Amino acid sequence: MDKDRISGSAKEAKGSVKEAIGKVTGDTKTQAEGAAEKTTGKAQNAAGGIKDTVRDATKSR
Repeated sequence: MDKDRISGSAKEAKGSVKEAIGKVTGDTKTQAEGAAEKTTGKAQNAAGGIKDTVRDATKSR
């Protein structure tokens, strides 16, 4: 598993929590920051997945 997948998953989880806290407290800034962090985490996780796929494909040759 690529380190980007691990880091991306952590960012995604942190962003989800931050977004939820923003919703509960009515703080739109925190909510927006959480959503942005969650999106960044998803992208980083996807990039890590691509790296894993490429690495696995090159190992099997």
